[in-house]
Amino acid sequence: MRIRMATWVTNLQDHIVKTLESIEAQAPPDGEHAPATFLRDHWIRPTGGEGSSCVMAGGRVFEKAGVNVSVVEGRMPRGGQEQMRADHSSITPSDTPLPYFATGLSIVIHPRSPHVPTVHLNYRYFELCDDKTGEPVAWWFGGGSDLTPNYLYPEDAELFHDTLKAACDKHNPKYYPTYKEWCDKYFYLPHRGETRGVGGVFFDDLTTSSDIHGSKNPSREEIFEFVKSCSSAFLPAYVPIVQRRMGKAWTEHERRWQLLRRGRYVEFNLLYDRGTKFGLNIPGARVESILMSLPEYARWEYCTPVGTEEGSREKALQDVLKKPREWATK
Repeated sequence: MRIRMATWVTNLQDHIVKTLESIEAQAPPDGEHAPATFLRDHWIRPTGGEGSSCVMAGGRVFEKAGVNVSVVEGRMPRGGQEQMRADHSSITPSDTPLPYFATGLSIVIHPRSPHVPTVHLNYRYFELCDDKTGEPVAWWFGGGSDLTPNYLYPEDAELFHDTLKAACDKHNPKYYPTYKEWCDKYFYLPHRGETRGVGGVFFDDLTTSSDIHGSKNPSREEIFEFVKSCSSAFLPAYVPIVQRRMGKAWTEHERRWQLLRRGRYVEFNLLYDRGTKFGLNIPGARVESILMSLPEYARWEYCTPVGTEEGSREKALQDVLKKPREWATK
C-alpha cells in the first residue's frame, strides 16, 4: 500500500500540474503577465524520504499554486503515539520512538481573479509500525478538498459539492453527508465565528473499523479505491469553475476584498491547520514545502467595513460563512 499510494499521488500530481499549465497557456493575454509554468523541485529529506514540490507564481490565471507530493518516514516519539492512540486502540505507546511512514498529495491554488475561488486538496496515507517487526500497528487514510470563494456564485458551490458527492456515493452513501459536515467544522475560524469557505469534504483516521462504515467494514483496498475516486474528482469539480470565471473583469474594490479574504485563509493555516502543525513539528521539516499553501499577497485591515454593508456581495458571502449551507443538488 505504501508503494501504491505513493505512485497514485505522484501520477495525479503530474496530471494536475499539466492541466493547470494548459489553462495558463490558453488564457487570453492580459498585457502584464506571461503564461506561467510550474517550478518542479525534487527534494530529499535528510531524516528519511523525499518529495516533489511543484510551485507556480505570477501567472495570468493562477497568482500562486502549489502541488506537492511527499513520501517520508522517520520515528514517532511517545507523545505523538499517545495522541494517535485516541483514534487507534491498536497503538501501545512506547518510550522508544516507533517507525512511521506517510505519503500524500497537497494542493493549494490562489487564482489572480477575485471571481475565481481558492481551492485546497489533501489526501494522505499513514502507517505507525512495530519497532521490531516493521509491520504496521496502525494505518489510516485522510484527506478531502474544499472551496474558498471571495464572491458567492451558488452554481459554483453546487458543482463542486455535486462532483464530490458523486465520488463519495459510489462507495458509501454515508460518506458525503458525514464528511461534508466534518469539513464545515474543521475549516472553521473560532476567533472569527466563520468557516474558511463553502466547504467540501474532509475526513481523517479512516480505517476498516471506523464507525461510519456500519455493519460492513471495507478492506484497506476498498478504502484506497474511495480515496482514488475523491482525489480524481478534484479537476472535474474545479476546472469548470475556473474556466467560467477567469475572464470576468474585476475592480480594485473586489481585489481589496480578495486580499482580505486571503488574510483569513492565512489565519486558519497558521493557527489551526493540523497538517501545518504536524509538518512543522517533525524533525527535518521542509518549511518551504509546508508553507507553500500561503498566498504571495494578503491583507489585514483594522476593523474593516468591507463585508459588513447590507445588500453587498461581500456581506452575502459573510452570511454564508457564518451559517454553512447544504450545496449538493443531486
